[in-house]
Amino acid sequence: MQTGARITVVEDDPAVRTVVADHLRAAGCEIQQFSDGAAAWEGVQARMPDLLILDRMLPGIDGDELCRRIRERSRVPIIMLTALDSLEHRIEGLEHGADDYLGKPFSLRELQLRVNAQLRRSSAAVPLTFTAGRFRIDPAHRRVWAGEKEVALTAREYELFLYLVRNPDRVVSREEILREVWQWAFGDASTVTVHVRRLREKIEPDPRIPSFLHTEWGAGYRFTVQDGARC
Repeated sequence: MQTGARITVVEDDPAVRTVVADHLRAAGCEIQQFSDGAAAWEGVQARMPDLLILDRMLPGIDGDELCRRIRERSRVPIIMLTALDSLEHRIEGLEHGADDYLGKPFSLRELQLRVNAQLRRSSAAVPLTFTAGRFRIDPAHRRVWAGEKEVALTAREYELFLYLVRNPDRVVSREEILREVWQWAFGDASTVTVHVRRLREKIEPDPRIPSFLHTEWGAGYRFTVQDGARC
């Protein structure tokens, strides 16, 4: 077991959730627990774990939908738990983005072995942190540092920042950002304006004179990794 791994357990059965969480915690993992899909979705957006153990049959947002949403944003390993253990159900779970599928009832020893395997694959496959000028980005855990200081970004601010970092020195329109970051075919472009302003407040030494995230009037925004303050 990878000591210190952050694992999220999403299971509406309190007995199963407690047993799994206690077992993995005893193995040295940091555990976050949720009993429904909606709460879990908010939790993983705030902080993506190293691995998810996800019950398929959940109240509110079900496990399939939650799996799809997470997979759109992260390659974090997902082990799906369910009493629906036929071959067809296993295939469906994997098609929704799960990395592994474990039918109930299951042994804690088998679950632990599968967790170990997924964490090993993840640590080998997920790219290390990369830098963009003074910024350091950890895609696996959706974390950003400016110099030595971690920048506390919301899920949407992180996605906006990452998109801009991956398109340096290129003017991107608000419509493009809505389409690529928000996944909206149309919408109120002022939403982008608000998020750009909030992002500047967090990444710029002086948001009034941007050094990194510039406005190109009438066209959109341009992100540069070099410190190029404008008046």
